[in-house]
Amino acid sequence: MEQATPIISFKGVNKVYNNGTVGLKDISFDIPRGQFLVVVGLSGAGKSTLLRTINRMHEITSGEITVEDEAIGDYKGKALRLLRRKIGMIFQGFNLINRSSVEKNVLSGRVSYYATWKTILGLFSKADKEKAVHALERVNLVEKLYTRADELSGGQQQRVAIARTLMQDPKIILADEPVASLDPLTTKTVMDTLKRLNQEDGITVIVNLHSVALAREYADRIIGLRAGQLVYDQPIAKVTVDDLDQIYQAEGEKA
Repeated sequence: MEQATPIISFKGVNKVYNNGTVGLKDISFDIPRGQFLVVVGLSGAGKSTLLRTINRMHEITSGEITVEDEAIGDYKGKALRLLRRKIGMIFQGFNLINRSSVEKNVLSGRVSYYATWKTILGLFSKADKEKAVHALERVNLVEKLYTRADELSGGQQQRVAIARTLMQDPKIILADEPVASLDPLTTKTVMDTLKRLNQEDGITVIVNLHSVALAREYADRIIGLRAGQLVYDQPIAKVTVDDLDQIYQAEGEKA
């Protein structure tokens, strides 16, 4: 599934916030197509910043990021919309519309394909409504199609968010601490779902995690960030618990 040309490349990327805080410092690495990459590190290490530069939710200060061999830094308007269409984003807080049905929440993943007035009126095509059902089948939630989002458990809500992302036909899924608020059983369900989509659909998945155990269970490759710097990068076969513990310990000793 992996190809010689990476789907994402970071080339000397720096991010400095307006208050002087360094978010990312001289980040350079490639992500092959179809990889399940896990990013580890403490809160504030730069994990969320890294993820959000890929879909331009955060702008970088210098360096270059390429997606499918195209530099994305100057994308505006239609080009930026098309970039974000092929990059799904899953958040810790689910980002669902609580009072709306599961169906409407999933269909909202299709809004970039419609004129604004059509989405406001909910004028989605029959084909896209069928696509929403199929997306829910992929995450084992089709029976909740007409249930309100706020009547679901946390794990179910996160799977609805994944189904919503599938409506974009993404080539890349970014997941920012997607299981941080979930119990162990629902954590496994959500992570299994992401791994299955990675393996069955060839979607490149990049997940931020705190849990070393989860990282080792699901990743093809693990990178570690500390204070905005890339301090670890190994394929899963070479990853050891001691390696990962050192990423956290060194940061803890500094604090």
